[in-house]
Formats: sequence, C-alpha cells, structure tokens
Amino acid sequence: MGYTHFGQGFGLEILAGFLIAMAIGITGVGAGSLTAPILILFFHQSASDAVTTALVFGTVVKLIATPIYLSRGHVNLQVLKYVAMGGLPAVLAGSFLLNSLDARALSGPVLIIVGLTVVIAAAGTLWRSLSPSGIVSKAIAPKWLPWIVAPIGFEVGFSSAGAGALGTVALMRFTNLDPADVVGTDLAFGLLLSIFAGGIHASMTGIPWAILLKLLVGGVPAVLIGTQLTSLVSPRKMRLALCVWLIYVGGQLSWRALSPAPEPAATHAQLTTGPAESHRN
Repeated sequence: MGYTHFGQGFGLEILAGFLIAMAIGITGVGAGSLTAPILILFFHQSASDAVTTALVFGTVVKLIATPIYLSRGHVNLQVLKYVAMGGLPAVLAGSFLLNSLDARALSGPVLIIVGLTVVIAAAGTLWRSLSPSGIVSKAIAPKWLPWIVAPIGFEVGFSSAGAGALGTVALMRFTNLDPADVVGTDLAFGLLLSIFAGGIHASMTGIPWAILLKLLVGGVPAVLIGTQLTSLVSPRKMRLALCVWLIYVGGQLSWRALSPAPEPAATHAQLTTGPAESHRN
C-alpha cells in the first residue's frame, strides 16, 4: 500500500515534470500554460501555490534551456531587449496585484483567468501550427514591441501562463525571426519574466518545495533531452499535439472554476464535531 502511494504521488509528479520540460525544450511552450493547470487539476494544489510552483519550475528549466539556444545563436538580443522593456514592468505589476488580493476569495477568478489564457494561447498557436504558411508575419517597428508584450507580462505575473504560447505567437506575428529564433528568444523572455515573478511570489507566499523538487527530478534531464531533439522531432507537430492537450486542460480548468464548488470540508467538519456536539446535548 505504501509502495502504491509512493508510485502515485512521487512517480506521477516526476513524470509530469519530465513531460512538461520536454515540451519546453522542444517548443518553448509549457512552463506556465501546462504546469499550473496540471498542478491544480491533477495534484490539487491551490491556485496561488500552483502559480508560484509553475514560475519557479519554469525559471529552473529555462535557465537550462536558454543558454543552449543562446550558444546556437537562436536568441535575438535586440528583440529580447524590447520585449523585456514591456514585459518586466508588467510582470511585476501582475505579481504584486495577485499577492495583494485575498488568495482564498481569488481562487475562482484565478482559475478562470488561467484556464481562458491557456485556451486562447493554445488556440492561437494551434491556428499557426495548422496553417501551412503559419501566421503571416508583418514586422513592426521595434519601439512598439514593449506595448504589445506588456499584457503578456502582466498575465504571467498574475497567473504564470502565457509567456510561451502567447509570446511565441506575438514574435511570429510582429517580427521577422525564423522559427528557431522565435523559440530561443521567447525562452529567454520567459526566463526573465519567471525570475522576476517567481521571486516575488516565492518571497510573499513561500515555495511549495515538496512538489517542486519532484517536478525538477523529472524536468531537469527532460529539458536537456528536449533541446537536443529539435533536429529530430518536428517542433510544429509537437506544438500541434501540445495545443490540443492545452485546449482540453484549459477548458477543464475554466469549467471547474465555473462549476458549483463541492463542500467536502463542511461535511468533514460535521463528521468530526458531530459526536462531541451530540454528547454535549
């Protein structure tokens, strides 16, 4: 019985970390869009803890993946500078806003925001993946990039989701970067956002170390493998499958947030206090 519990708890969390990090290494997508919804839906973390865990997990994984893309020349530092100018102030604002609100009262709205962000981001990326030519690029003046990515930064700070999927779509749509440079530059952008937002969330709410360490046991080797598979596995096909899964997960998360909440805690309280109350009466 103890072995089964270990396998269900420890093993599944390692597997989740492995699969998420593999997707990040190949496509650049998944640090927030996958991690937070999976932690909420399948591992029953609270929304605030899931956001913190996803941000810190994303930071560690992208710290490994980004230098690899950088060494290959797939991080456009000029574009990165402009998106960071818009994304970093916004991610700080989103992080402080989330931490200034009552976490318990905010649980439902955060679930809805995470769920809808995942669905919208995945749908946009799916559209690009299904189109033979992808999203038609129309490069804009770099000075406008900070304004375009600022909402993405705010969303990452508030819900951890969006940097990979939404950032990828924005870079494909508004710059002339080739696909490899889009993945590398978006990974670097997501790393900067995760460092700032993750640091704020961790300092204010603490880090859920138990589940984070299990995710990293699977995630660290997986991201190394993923970055080496980009020449063997088609990022486009991988992203297509990932987007279908993200739409399902985001939809489930939104449905859970909108559905009437069960009352197991009240029932448990009644069961535990019932005999004492009956004895008093």
